[in-house]
Amino acid sequence: MKIKKLDTLNVNFETELKAHIGFDADSSDNIIKTVNDIVERVKKEGDSALIDFTNHFDQMNISSVSDFEISSKELSSALDNLPGSQKKSLEIAAQRIVNYHNKQKIDSWSYDDETGSSFGQKVTPMDKVGLYVPGGKAAYPSSVLMNAIPAKVAGVKELIMVVPTPGGERNPLVLAAAKLSGVDRVFGIGGAQAVAALAYGTKTIPKVDKIVGPGNAYVAEAKRKVFGAVGIDMIAGPSEILIICDGKTNPDWIAMDLFSQAEHDELAQSILISPDQNFLSMVEKSIEKLIDKMDRKKIIETSLKGRGLFILTRDLMEAAEVSNIIAPEHLELSVEDPDELLKYIRHAGAVFMGRNTCEAVGDYCAGPNHVLPTSGTAKFSSPLGVYDFQKRSSIINLSEKSASELGLIAEELAMGEGLQAHAMSAKYRVKDE
Repeated sequence: MKIKKLDTLNVNFETELKAHIGFDADSSDNIIKTVNDIVERVKKEGDSALIDFTNHFDQMNISSVSDFEISSKELSSALDNLPGSQKKSLEIAAQRIVNYHNKQKIDSWSYDDETGSSFGQKVTPMDKVGLYVPGGKAAYPSSVLMNAIPAKVAGVKELIMVVPTPGGERNPLVLAAAKLSGVDRVFGIGGAQAVAALAYGTKTIPKVDKIVGPGNAYVAEAKRKVFGAVGIDMIAGPSEILIICDGKTNPDWIAMDLFSQAEHDELAQSILISPDQNFLSMVEKSIEKLIDKMDRKKIIETSLKGRGLFILTRDLMEAAEVSNIIAPEHLELSVEDPDELLKYIRHAGAVFMGRNTCEAVGDYCAGPNHVLPTSGTAKFSSPLGVYDFQKRSSIINLSEKSASELGLIAEELAMGEGLQAHAMSAKYRVKDE
């Protein structure tokens, strides 16, 4: 298998790197038009449009949106009837995610100044949040846990989950995860129409304050369109992994870690950086040895051939700098002293430390969130967390003395900006000497 190889000593390295890691996330004109039509119809027609679209796209025959709602009893039954080992694994993963996200809660605070005035910040959870989960034959219970649990830890009052059920097929593992995560209501709808229903509300579907969760290109475009009417988590690109290795890790481990992202889809990106040319060759041999054993062989091959990358650097410090340019979603530091190398990492969605820490465990049960910034957005974005479901309000309570002193300053600045009413409003509170 031919994987693209780069060397930092090459004079064209930076140009070649940027060309290979670039990803155009813009939707096609056809997707944009289709989504616009769906969103506008749901916005105007509500439940009737939602019924039409869901019956058409998911091969259903439903006459009322209320028929799409999946009862709490069915959620409980799904959890109760899981095989023992599967249920236990789901419960352990959920508890670990709860434990981690409990550390993220932000509390309100305030302080008083010498005049008796007080200033602070009030932190409150969102009232309603919508969670989109892919459905049908695909089972993504981890997406339910990672999106729902932080919202509930934050104190969100009502969490509405939508999940497509093509042909009426409901995945028990997804429903069990919803029950375990504390999801309040679940509707068997999906696609751009579900996003629109959550954003604008219908007679049956509550309007939410924010929509989170992964989906296909139509779902991503719908989230982009409704942003502003509601908040969204992010517009995610293809999954990515970048591994920095000193050449002393089992090459089979590294090959399989690269596969773990490549198997997501053909556009996923797997990158290996090392100062050891011989090790890069060993990993390439491991790939050739292991690829035929993979159930998703064709997807992995397409991903690695199209977007895979091996980079030879002078040393680990240079490897860290190259990683910072890429700003990967997942970064494995498969080196002898990951703590030392971490000091030089500035941009990464999640960092997996040492040879024993594979990214796959982070996807499911380590505890930190697996909803991460992609396509270089780790330079300015963070993993999904409790803070994404909390709002902050500034609190100002002025004493008479402070109102008088600050009023003079505000008057001066307001007049400088030509805003007379601002100036007069502040001056009214100025106490005459």
